[in-house]
Amino acid sequence: MLNFGASLLRRLPAETAHDLTLALLGKVPLPARRLGDPPMLRVQALGLSFPNPVGLAAGFDKNAAVPDAMGKLGFGFVECGTVTPRPQAGNPRPRLFRLAQDRAVINRMGFNNGGMALAAANLQRRTGSGIVGINIGANKDSTDRIADYRTAFAALAALADYVTVNISSPNTPGLRGLQNKEELTRLIGTVQDARGAAIKPVLVKIAPDLDDAALDEIAAVALMSGIDGLIVSNTTIARPLLQSMHAGETGGLSGAPLLVPSTKILKGVRQRVGNKLTLIGAGGIASGADAYAKIRAGASLVQLYSALVFEGPGLVARIKSELAECLTRDGYDSVPEAVGVDA
Repeated sequence: MLNFGASLLRRLPAETAHDLTLALLGKVPLPARRLGDPPMLRVQALGLSFPNPVGLAAGFDKNAAVPDAMGKLGFGFVECGTVTPRPQAGNPRPRLFRLAQDRAVINRMGFNNGGMALAAANLQRRTGSGIVGINIGANKDSTDRIADYRTAFAALAALADYVTVNISSPNTPGLRGLQNKEELTRLIGTVQDARGAAIKPVLVKIAPDLDDAALDEIAAVALMSGIDGLIVSNTTIARPLLQSMHAGETGGLSGAPLLVPSTKILKGVRQRVGNKLTLIGAGGIASGADAYAKIRAGASLVQLYSALVFEGPGLVARIKSELAECLTRDGYDSVPEAVGVDA
């Protein structure tokens, strides 16, 4: 039934379908999950116990309105956001495009969200117990973007299980400049000061459009700073050969074309940081084999979003089943045994 509804939503403009999905999830109660995940899919990471490694990436639930509903679809964790301190309308519509022939999405949303006060209120109303992360960013017109991250962290960190610092969206001009060594060092130091003695895992989400020198610097700063992990990666500004009519739209590209380049970056990060940081692999995952490739490249956890646009919510159960089959086929009894074997 859920997958049938997804096919109907695909007939609507992309952002209209997304907004309607959120509205329905907020009003129509979903049944609790009847079956638990296989023990082999359990993962201990970031000081948390994940029932499975398959998470929902940030971007779907920007205001933390429906994390419990998404957990009921079978995700091992849900990441909400990106949330900025003040409400932000984002870029003009249309700004979200399906590339069906390429199994991809282009977005130039621009951190549209209701601000940290709304997200905090929504998180406080949660009744579920699943793992929920919050992804924070800076307002487009901010005069001090690093201060924005401190403000958002202070308001939201206590309400989530982990916090992701998003410095890699291509749709906020200049934001990716925070990935350079000096700015990243200052940003992480500011967030760490805000964290204080509280035990709250902090991750940084990086772009896939990084050269080896940039990866060297990011890995060095991450290891030295005391953060807990990296999410690899955000959407790409690169444009591989695409067939869909919207291929020329500006914004970040996600979906199937991102699988190979983002996994290559993930492997490069793993080679630089070893097992000293928790890595979350994102980008192009649409099957258990894709998730398995991320795990073998060094990810303890994975995230997806774009594939849901084309496959519907039934994809989550299928990925978990296929991932378990991949592990069993190769003689692994658990996800952690396979982490980084290709790196």
